[in-house]
Amino acid sequence: MDSEPSWDFYRSFLTVLRHGSLSAAARELGLTQPTIGRHVDALELAIGAELFTRSPNGLLPTDAALALKPYAETLAATTAALLRTASSQRERVAGTIRISASEVIAVEVLPAILGPLQDAHPELQIELSASDAVEDLVNREADIAVRMAEPQQDALVVRRIGDIPLGFHAHRRYLERYGIPQSVADLANHRLIGFDRQTAYVRLVMKRYPVPDGIKFAYRTDSNLAQLAAIRAGVGIGLCQIGLARENPDLVHLLADAFNIPLGTWVAMHESLKSSPRCRVTFDALVNGLQDYYRYSTRTG
Repeated sequence: MDSEPSWDFYRSFLTVLRHGSLSAAARELGLTQPTIGRHVDALELAIGAELFTRSPNGLLPTDAALALKPYAETLAATTAALLRTASSQRERVAGTIRISASEVIAVEVLPAILGPLQDAHPELQIELSASDAVEDLVNREADIAVRMAEPQQDALVVRRIGDIPLGFHAHRRYLERYGIPQSVADLANHRLIGFDRQTAYVRLVMKRYPVPDGIKFAYRTDSNLAQLAAIRAGVGIGLCQIGLARENPDLVHLLADAFNIPLGTWVAMHESLKSSPRCRVTFDALVNGLQDYYRYSTRTG
């Protein structure tokens, strides 16, 4: 091929890689299946290697495809950031802004902050990435991030919100049936809700707050949202943010004096976005809204 492959080829390749079929990629991109196939064929011709092999389960990536994947993902993130930047006009709070936040914060806390923000600025469009994965602000995978770990990258504007407290909670219905634990050791006799595997954050928490012998999770899931839903449904005892539990009078805070985990919270964005009206206004709204949530979570009485 005489010229460099079109970005469309990489986008089609990345979508096929994610879904494992030409038809699924075509549906997502709004193209025809033959068009997606031509894009993949053209990219294979350009790099001189086969990207997919057929199997009963769909298209499987070759080693060449897996090697190409991170570069295609970088192209996708850069293109999305370019379009978001281009959509903003000088001194107008308008255009698209992408916010990254943990599942729980994104679903349970941010809507009450972002709804009024859009009421005040109707031309502002929000993309909310609800994931516990850390998106790269330097490479513009997101414009603004709400982090539960202190940002370490350079060239970021960072505001610390505070330590949002977590504690053991259970629904009254569960406690009426199984009783109220009077000590951390009593948890060994209860149905606990926890993680299916130890992530870096879970290992850090367990190092700081060792789990007594005999205590095991009877209901396990890697999703913080799924854990919260299980607590609310009366499945058992689990950890959740105290501020969220206060919204439900049927959730009881257990062992408050014996066990409390501080969840450090920060808001961050790349320093190059300080001059962007939409980023500046959104950053300030997130900081102010999360500070209100922090004060509500830590109040006494």
